[in-house]
Amino acid sequence: MFSASGYFQRLRSSTSLWTNLARSRSFKHHGLTFARRQSSSVPFKNSRPWSPIIIGSIASGLIGYSLSAFGKLSLTSEALEIEPKYGTPKDFEQAIKELRALFDSDDVVSTHPEDLRIHGYSENDHHPSAPHTVIVYPKSTEDVVKIVKTAVKYRMPLIPFSGGTCLEGGYRSSPVGGICVDMSGMNKIIEIHEADSDLVCQPGVGWMEINETLQQKGIPLFFPLDPGPGATIGGMMSTGCSGTNAVRYGTAKGEWFLNATVVLPSGEVIKTRQRARKSAAGFDTTKLFIGAEGTLGIITEVTIRLAPVLPTTVAIVHFPDVKRATEAVIDVINRGVGIQCVELCDSEFMRSINLYGASQRKYPEQDSLFFKFQGPTSASIAETSKIVKEIVQKHGGTGYQLARSEKEALDLWADRKNALYSGLALLEGSRGWSTDVCVPISKLPQLVYETKQDLQRLGLVSIVLGHVGDGNFHTQLLFRNDKELEIVRKAVHMMVERALKLEGTCTGEHGVGIGKREYLYEELGEGTVELMRLVKKTIDPLGLFNPGKLYPDKIDKKPKH
Repeated sequence: MFSASGYFQRLRSSTSLWTNLARSRSFKHHGLTFARRQSSSVPFKNSRPWSPIIIGSIASGLIGYSLSAFGKLSLTSEALEIEPKYGTPKDFEQAIKELRALFDSDDVVSTHPEDLRIHGYSENDHHPSAPHTVIVYPKSTEDVVKIVKTAVKYRMPLIPFSGGTCLEGGYRSSPVGGICVDMSGMNKIIEIHEADSDLVCQPGVGWMEINETLQQKGIPLFFPLDPGPGATIGGMMSTGCSGTNAVRYGTAKGEWFLNATVVLPSGEVIKTRQRARKSAAGFDTTKLFIGAEGTLGIITEVTIRLAPVLPTTVAIVHFPDVKRATEAVIDVINRGVGIQCVELCDSEFMRSINLYGASQRKYPEQDSLFFKFQGPTSASIAETSKIVKEIVQKHGGTGYQLARSEKEALDLWADRKNALYSGLALLEGSRGWSTDVCVPISKLPQLVYETKQDLQRLGLVSIVLGHVGDGNFHTQLLFRNDKELEIVRKAVHMMVERALKLEGTCTGEHGVGIGKREYLYEELGEGTVELMRLVKKTIDPLGLFNPGKLYPDKIDKKPKH
């Protein structure tokens, strides 16, 4: 069977990690209270009940609204169009002085040019870099509150920094600069509740570190969300992440985050709920912060749910084309067998593995599927393998191979997980643009097949791979110069537009950041986007928390290309 400890060691050794980076964000309040533990009432001429969000909007005086005859909320307020007013450069200088006085340590507050560069730039994406004004490294929730209050006092943007693995520019600074809140110092596991299958931790700890700790302690549990190596809990929650295990365990927007302690833009600290596995008490405010990308509050503590570790093994099979491979996946999923992961790797990716040279085997350079089977016993896994083999052969699958040992399973899966680096071997001196989309699984064969045709017509060297068990697939598009980069941008746009027409999403798991903002009106509709902006404006009326991310500007309603 496939052991977790061996897998984590391989993955760590084969990947360049940004493991010392983890952050989050915060923002404070000036004379206003935006969150209360107890309900409050506001007198109106009628006795109709009003939602807390609407009351907050009225109380702040910052969000206008109107009511129709049926009491519906209008989202056309001019207040939503008001641009944030930030402090002056002198205000920012004073804010830095105040932060240094509050923390009295060069280890906490940094304006070193290299620190500013690293936190405002990424090798993992190709969005414009934007340096921050200052980096602050909090150690506690109380530290974050101090940072938020200082930022509000001087009207200084706050940008959280987590694992540094975001692919959509989510931790770039604002055009005027700002405070980057690096959460890497808040990286402790606080409590492990084995009997309850949950764990309390700070946001700066990585998912890999959590799983390694559980394995070292002999606790047969793990956290199943598995995005890129180096990703940390705060960033994973903030982007609504997932990974290869999503076909079996779902995404961050499931029930894997039970609660969160959050510092709001008002400076108030809230805990979204208790630790019970389920609750029907009011709004699920935990999910308000999942996928909010640090625009509504800074996460400082999280309770995550754990799953039992079950035996696994790996199989691989090859196909004439990606269309038949993805059609085979649909049939496999609908049989309900014990699949933990199923990964599509196109022929170019298989060729890149052979070129990269890290693998101990040479693969047929054909479109392929990697399966990870899961079950309580060897017999159950063998039964799953038998059923899957029969299904894939009906779809033209050949060369089906089931790992014969734990080591072979580890080697096979490591080859799949080395996609980023092996892909670059296809074009010497190239860089890669990684992006993803997701569609209903029945639409996936069409999407993958037509995207491959687009990439060939554009003359791009690329690889296609994906978590096809839930309709999510990725491309890595290679380029060597600015001319080729523009072709890559066009290809990304074409892929997103096709996914949206197939009732899909512009981002299956990478988040929105600055890279996918322009597609939200088309994907979600104007009413939904304006509701999101209204929530943002209500909770963060000064617009200080991660400005320029997630929410599309009005001018973005029609994408420019």
